[in-house]
Amino acid sequence: MPRNSYLFTSESVSEGHPDKVCDRISDTIVDAYMAALPESRVACEALATTNRVIIAGEVRGPESVLADVEGLARKAIREIGYEQEGFHWQTAGIEVLLHAQSPDIAQGVDASGNKDEGAGDQGLMFGYACRETPQLMPAPIYYAHNILKRLAEARHSGETHMLGPDAKSQVTVRYENGVPVGVTSIVVSTQHLDVDLSSHDVRSIVEPYVRQTLPDDWINGATEWHVNPTGKFVIGGPEGDAGLTGRKIIVDTYGGAAPHGGGAFSGKDPTKVDRSAAYAARYLAKNVVAAELAERCTIQVAYAIGVSKPLSLYVDLHGTGKVDESKLEQVIGEVMDLSPRGIRQHLGLNRPIYTRTSAYGHFGRPPEEDGGFSWERTDLVEAIRDAIG
Repeated sequence: MPRNSYLFTSESVSEGHPDKVCDRISDTIVDAYMAALPESRVACEALATTNRVIIAGEVRGPESVLADVEGLARKAIREIGYEQEGFHWQTAGIEVLLHAQSPDIAQGVDASGNKDEGAGDQGLMFGYACRETPQLMPAPIYYAHNILKRLAEARHSGETHMLGPDAKSQVTVRYENGVPVGVTSIVVSTQHLDVDLSSHDVRSIVEPYVRQTLPDDWINGATEWHVNPTGKFVIGGPEGDAGLTGRKIIVDTYGGAAPHGGGAFSGKDPTKVDRSAAYAARYLAKNVVAAELAERCTIQVAYAIGVSKPLSLYVDLHGTGKVDESKLEQVIGEVMDLSPRGIRQHLGLNRPIYTRTSAYGHFGRPPEEDGGFSWERTDLVEAIRDAIG
């Protein structure tokens, strides 16, 4: 039997966190290739440390983009806001080690003759949705993201000049009868530019923004606050700690409230099912919940490199479903083509829409007019209901 009353915690990290700096650089490069040639292939990793960035991986696309990679990285760092002595968009050393895509991988992924495009790698991917927020996301990760998004907006707009780009949040949510009802603890660690600010001073800056993001009655006198609990956070970003692309996969998805297949998203073009199939699984799970067929839905899909058809499709409604799960598995395969090509075409993924996903989560964001976050649409609701019968 599932527990009905419990505490659950999720964390988020800001766009200036060292790992997210690397995700931003990698996805900026993906977008440049998608804009120049939608059929480009990109698997781009970045490492950042004190005034140094190394970019490696494999690509197949216009040479003009490869020639501009250093400039793209500097632009990404500048937009985040790094102009510090230990990490500055102008002075950081940037080494580009991208090379051509392996022909062994290419022959498995590319369509040829009677062979359809295959998956860019083997693996398993999960999608999840639940009724805890209007965006059908788990509450802890949703609010942890929103805290940092609000702080970033205040920093970029000039509402506050005290905060630096690097920050982390953590929210512990109290559940009663399976429903989120309040916050028992809030953790915010944020870089500050004034070396003389105390933890108390930083709390006075960030607390109003935190309160703006949470439901009015979720914070009370018993809520624990931990703001910059080490006492000082001046040295931040890659100067304070090395960063790597793809190291925040739980932050990127559901905050630990749902399984994760293990593959990262950032730096990968949409032929890589680590990314595209995870988006498709979220899309389907969200539409199942939006169709009021369940309160919670987890979907797993699995692929083999070079093979277009999924190896398996699994649906778990966690005891909240109004339909048979095996029937739903059949229906999902009918309403959406889950081959790599089918996913890319259905969701319009061969577009420069990825930089915006590199911080504050890939899920629970509103779909955008240019195709960004297309996997957050709920346009399959009627098709799924009709197919269920």
